[in-house]
Amino acid sequence: MNRSTARLTRLAAAFAVLLLVLVACGGQAGIFENVGTNLEGGDGERADVDSGAFEQPTEGGSGVTDPDDFAAPPFAAPIEQRIVKTGEVTLEVEQVGEALGRVRALAVELGGYVGGSQAGTLDDRASLTIRIPAASFDEAIARLHEMDADVVAEATREQDVTGQVVDLEARIDNLRASETSYRELVARAERVEDILAVQSRLDEVRGQIEQLTAQLDAIEGQAALSTLTITLIPKAAPIVAQSETWDPGAQLDRALASLMGIGQGLLNGVIWFTIVWLPILLVLALVVLLALRGVLEVRRRLPVSGQEARPAEDDVTA
Repeated sequence: MNRSTARLTRLAAAFAVLLLVLVACGGQAGIFENVGTNLEGGDGERADVDSGAFEQPTEGGSGVTDPDDFAAPPFAAPIEQRIVKTGEVTLEVEQVGEALGRVRALAVELGGYVGGSQAGTLDDRASLTIRIPAASFDEAIARLHEMDADVVAEATREQDVTGQVVDLEARIDNLRASETSYRELVARAERVEDILAVQSRLDEVRGQIEQLTAQLDAIEGQAALSTLTITLIPKAAPIVAQSETWDPGAQLDRALASLMGIGQGLLNGVIWFTIVWLPILLVLALVVLLALRGVLEVRRRLPVSGQEARPAEDDVTA
């Protein structure tokens, strides 16, 4: 009897524990069901996540979020474009010297300078090269067209060097990072061999940085200051002016006077030759003839005396 009672008691306790576990599980399931119900809006439809409790207040207090507030962050600033501008202009002017001064003044007015010039006399052609800011390049061309001159030839060129500038800047940045690393290695190195090796590499990197920096500065200078070469040539004298100064009668008089001068010169030569040079030449010719005759006479007698002496020598020998 006691055993049966104890067994029933243990069964009742086990059943009570099982009942408590089931009740606890049911409560947790109810909690999750309530959460799902709240998300569904309580009426079986999905609640709008972008509204209600998830709305962010705005400056106007309307409670509606502007899509622009969630826009992506801005991109990096665009790279400034570098363009090298060069040009040549040939002008035909009345006075080269005056036009040369005006072009020099124009270069200074636009904030540039004269890089070089070549000029002769005031009536000869001249050329000069000016360096002006790139922003004033088109204005300089327009101002040259406004001068009291005729534009004979014009040529302009533009070269985009932005890629070269970006490449040089990137290489310089990488070399500077390497330079910093080498400096740290030099500071931590303890052996002399290591210090010398790292220092040699550091000097090499520093030389490359200086070389690339010089190239970058040269390109930046060409892009900042455009080059314009101006050639000034004098205007040719018009044909009408030349025809007005031509006088056929005067030219005929000059030709006859020149002919008479030539004839007088020839006649003077004949007179001087007949009176002065002809007697002298005759006397000289006579002297030459007498000399030649004497020489021939001497040469004719020399062989005869030689033949008379030869038989006498033969008799003595016999």
